[in-house]
Amino acid sequence: MKDAIHPDNYRLVVFKDMSNGHTVITRSTVNTKDSIKMDDGKEYPLIKLEISSASHPFYTGKMKLVDTAGRVDKFMSRYKSHMEKKNK
Repeated sequence: MKDAIHPDNYRLVVFKDMSNGHTVITRSTVNTKDSIKMDDGKEYPLIKLEISSASHPFYTGKMKLVDTAGRVDKFMSRYKSHMEKKNK
């Protein structure tokens, strides 16, 4: 392994899945302005995730549509006429 290529500022960080509230504490170097107080009474930097293994359909086995910023609606409105033609 090469010397001096890995960061040395690892610290405990909380990754929180915003769709279901699942949290994971792990080491990371990522910067964030948010923080969260956990059950152990300590405050950790917080990284907010839209989807994680706790909410992803591949890992959960449940089909769940995560629509952020209306992407699905935008797609449906854009291709509505194409889909109607295909269904006829």
